[in-house]
Amino acid sequence: MSNLVLLKNKDAFTTSLIIADGTGVKHRNVKELFSKYETEMKSFGTFSVSNAQSTGGRPEEIYLLNEQQATFLITLFRNTQKVVAFKQELVSQFYEMRRLLLERQTKTWLETRQQGKITRHAETDVLKELIDYAKDQGSQNADMLYVNYTRLANKMAGISKRDLASVMQLNNLTTIENIILRCIQLGIAEDKHYKQIYKECKRRLEDYQEIAFLGPARKAV
Repeated sequence: MSNLVLLKNKDAFTTSLIIADGTGVKHRNVKELFSKYETEMKSFGTFSVSNAQSTGGRPEEIYLLNEQQATFLITLFRNTQKVVAFKQELVSQFYEMRRLLLERQTKTWLETRQQGKITRHAETDVLKELIDYAKDQGSQNADMLYVNYTRLANKMAGISKRDLASVMQLNNLTTIENIILRCIQLGIAEDKHYKQIYKECKRRLEDYQEIAFLGPARKAV
């Protein structure tokens, strides 16, 4: 399943729409159930409402629910196989988000994240050089190289957002970005085509994962 738990102002939450999509229950029915037990839901804290455009073009209310509210709400669902699987994944993701929020408060996480930003800055400088290098080789989409290499690094590290990565993932990401940095520098020095440089970066990262016993890139958090 995709990310079921989101982060806002250092608080973990999910939405009525995520619950509807994950359980196969119509969003309208989820909101009706919420309204029926609104008093009980409010006992677990206040809730927010956001508006999103529905398929019909009309604004649709979406409830933002904290862990207790979401947990209570899904206990009211009939336990089909899909609902049970969703409940298991939702509980797991809330647990992981709580663990990450606690880890982010530690000195180790803060220092690791700062070191990662230093490495990222150095990599960005090299990517700027690569973009100019690719343009000289005739690339019409050289500016996309920054995005492409960022996606590659995140995928290999198994993350989606860097501020939601664990210390282990951040350390792994720093190593990955150093590999990319050196590979690009070497490729430019050897006058290789920019597309070949990308392929070699990807191959080296795959070799690194195999050597480090990381296996395939893990699912992003």
